[in-house]
Formats: sequence, structure tokens, C-alpha cells
Amino acid sequence: MTKKVYGGQAVMEGVMFTDSNKMVTAIRRNDHSIDYFELDRVQKKWVKSLKKIPVIRGFVALIESSMYGMKHMDFASSRYDVDPKDDHTIKQSNNSLTTIVFTTVLITIISLFIGKGLFTVVPALVADWFEFIVPSHIGQVILETLIKLLFLIIYLFGLSLIPDIRRLFQYHGAEHKVINCYEQNLPLTISNVQQSSRLHYRCGSSFILFTVFIGFIVFLFVPTDPLWLRIVYRIILIPLIIGLSFELLQLTNAVRNIKLLSWLGYPGLWVQLLTTKQPNDEQVEVAIHSFNYLLTKSEMTKQQL
Repeated sequence: MTKKVYGGQAVMEGVMFTDSNKMVTAIRRNDHSIDYFELDRVQKKWVKSLKKIPVIRGFVALIESSMYGMKHMDFASSRYDVDPKDDHTIKQSNNSLTTIVFTTVLITIISLFIGKGLFTVVPALVADWFEFIVPSHIGQVILETLIKLLFLIIYLFGLSLIPDIRRLFQYHGAEHKVINCYEQNLPLTISNVQQSSRLHYRCGSSFILFTVFIGFIVFLFVPTDPLWLRIVYRIILIPLIIGLSFELLQLTNAVRNIKLLSWLGYPGLWVQLLTTKQPNDEQVEVAIHSFNYLLTKSEMTKQQL
């Protein structure tokens, strides 16, 4: 029987896990207790329909994960360093679902354009400066892609040097370890989880790298000259590249147990060496609590249906 698929993400001092119906976050409070936050995944019919369409579903999934992720990040960031007896001082968010969706879409679009400004427009500009050395269309696309990869590696490595981000990356590692332990049918003990890999084929870090590879292929079919047209194409093709990268991520996960095809996911796993760090036992404990809480809530929901 195929195991149910679970996803997740790291938050400040904790881990969020999700299935098709529920999302649960567990965080370590400053008094060392563990606190929880849960959210139902309510999907409208038209959203479910869009998520069945290849390529388009990738962009929809990105917006959806950002929308729900914001709520869990807000919960964690507002509580992890607050003593539980002072919870009454925490401001509660009363935003409507419509406001949350609009804000999420707006932030996601702005983030995409800022991110692409750094990792797409700037590499295109730099590559164009070297046109007198690399004048061919293919050569320019290759050079641009190599510059993107360099920028991405430097950026992720720099982030990992920031103490708070490094702790976030440790919880990211704990999240992967729990999922891997569960998928190996092992009891979720700290010992078993710690022995599991901190890398996982479905990770969003792999997705980021895949956008570079997919971008390379797509940009081979659009002009690099003149420069203004090159930049316009880089921007308007963002949704397509995101959608295709999502499909590649799904493919690499589907074939990860096939020896001849498992190598397709290796580049994404290598990037995770930067975006995940080895967690300590206390961080793993939080991740286990989060996942077990989700399993409990999911079972309760199943029994009520």
C-alpha cells in the first residue's frame, strides 16, 4: 500500500507538517515546553481543479503553500521567545481569508520579482557584458546559467552563516529526517530519526535549483539580443518555469527508487547540503511531536467523516 504523502517546512524554533487536510506546527518555547498550532486546509473546488492541470498546478501550489505558511510562520515568530505566561500580550491576527489570500499573492509576486531581479535579471546583465567574449546565443545562455548557480550557492552559503538562519536550517534538517524515518516504516524515536537522512527529494530547495535548469532549457528558445527583450522574456516566463520545475520535482520524487533514474534528483539533494543542517536531539524531538500531532489530528478527522 502506498504511504500517504506528507510535506512540511521549518519555522522559528519549530517544524510545520501537513497532509491533504491538516497543517500542524510545533515549536519549542523559551521555557522548553512545546506549543502547537493547527490549521485546516480548506480548498475550493476551482483550486482543486487547477491543481490537476500539469504546469499550472505548480504555480497554484506555490501560492497555496505561501498562504498557509505565512500563518504558521506568524505563530512561531510571535511565540517562540515569549514566556507562556505572557501569551496575553501577543497580538492575534484577525485577518479574513480574502485578506490573507490577497496579501499572500501580493507578497509572492513581489518576492518573485525581487528574487528574479537578483537571480535572473542581474545574471542576464552580467552575461551580456561578456558578449564580446561569448557572442553566441547558446554560449550566452550557458554563461547566464552558470552565473545564476554561482549567485545561488553564494547566497545560500551566506544565509547559513547567520545564527538564526542556521537554526532554521537545523529544523529543516529535522523535518526531512522525520519524513524519511516515517517513509522507512521505522518508529519515530529520536535515535531512529537522527539516523535518517536530512535530505529529501520533495524539498523546496531542490525546486529552486530546478528553476535554474528549466530556465536554461526554456531560454535556449528565446532571444538574448537585444538586452531589453532578453530581460522581458526572463520576467514573463517566470510562471512557466515555476510550473515546469514543479513537474520535474514531482518526477524526481516518483523515480527516486529506480536506480537508473534516481540520479535525476541528485543536484537538488546537493543543494540541500546548504539549506539543511544536522539538528540536535531537542530539535528532532520538536519535529517528532509536530508529526505525531498531525497524525493524531488526521486520524480524528478521518473518524469523523
